[in-house]
Order: sequence, then structure tokens, then C-alpha cells
Amino acid sequence: VQLVESGGGLVQAGGSLRLSCVASGRIFTINVMRWYRQAPGKQRELVATIAPGRTTSYADSVKGRFTISRDDAKNTVYLQMNSLEPEDTAVYYCNADLIVRGTSSGWEIYWGQGTQVTVSS
Repeated sequence: VQLVESGGGLVQAGGSLRLSCVASGRIFTINVMRWYRQAPGKQRELVATIAPGRTTSYADSVKGRFTISRDDAKNTVYLQMNSLEPEDTAVYYCNADLIVRGTSSGWEIYWGQGTQVTVSS
């Protein structure tokens, strides 16, 4: 099982980016999916969460600017980021609670490798 993020890049303040994270492999089912970010010298922080029923939650710093969504048929979670600010510069990671097909491990958390988002002022 692996999670692969894409969509990061360099954008000017006020611009937009859309991140994608695709989960692949022997996946039986996925529960909660999340986006985290980590800026240089700072701890990793939770940005947004989406449950299977599409219930979402956001960090206060991104409310009204970021939107998390998911496509369960594609095992994919998205993060639409609008009105980007230099403070949003970070490596963005997705993670997911999932069950691997053919194992008895139960729910496990998998992480992607991260994608860099840089917002210039």
C-alpha cells in the first residue's frame, strides 16, 4: 500500500493549488483521510480531515480558504487551496486510516511522501 501526493509547486500569494493523494495497493477499505503540513523548523500540523460520510474539519488557519474532498471510487483525497499566503508554505502530507486486504492487522495509518508547496509574497 502506498499514498502518493501530487500537485504541489510554486505559486504567488493569492493564487491557488489543488493537491491530490492517491492510495493504491491491496486496500480493503479506507476510513478517515487527512492532510497535514510541515513548515521548516515547525511541527507537523493537521490541516484538514474528511470522513467517509464527507464530514470535514479544518484548522482555523485555513478555514474558508481550503477545501478537502474525496473520491472513494479512486481512493483519492484532494485539497483545494485558494487565497494562498506565504505562511502556507510547507511540505504537505496526506494520510489515511485503512485496512489492508488479506491481513488481520486491522486499521492502520499510512502516510504519503509529501509534496512541497511554496507561496511567494
